[in-house]
Amino acid sequence: MVERTFIILKPDAIQRGLAGRILARFEEKGLKVVAARFQLLPRALVERHYEPHRGKPFYPGLVEYMTRGPVLLLALEGPYCIEAARKLMGATFGSKAEPGTIRGDFTASKGMNLVHGSDSPESARREIELFFTPEELVTYEVNHSTWTCSDEDRRAAS
Repeated sequence: MVERTFIILKPDAIQRGLAGRILARFEEKGLKVVAARFQLLPRALVERHYEPHRGKPFYPGLVEYMTRGPVLLLALEGPYCIEAARKLMGATFGSKAEPGTIRGDFTASKGMNLVHGSDSPESARREIELFFTPEELVTYEVNHSTWTCSDEDRRAAS
């Protein structure tokens, strides 16, 4: 099933020069970028995005971390995109992430885990709408899509 997900390459990914390598992992999986923006996130937007975590002990540090430097915001599309992206990212804590995943290969930190990805179709929809306007989402066909998405996957998305 073709779907969309929301990804943030967090400040540590940008500061460590890993954005290109991380983005390549998603693209090599067959996921395509349908929106992208590089920016410093305003505190109010970060607080709104992480609203479900308000009141948890890690929340203040998370907001501080996400506003310390620029991020790369992405909307990706592809077959089973949410599940595929989450598997590519690996376990939340880098020390527990499997080798071969983004976090497993590039971090051992609990707090600085390089990347955020939507965990469900509902959160993907909410997050994409929070960070991108409908006009910023680009629909297009890539040449390799017939080799990464079966006709059955396309029918399931309709």
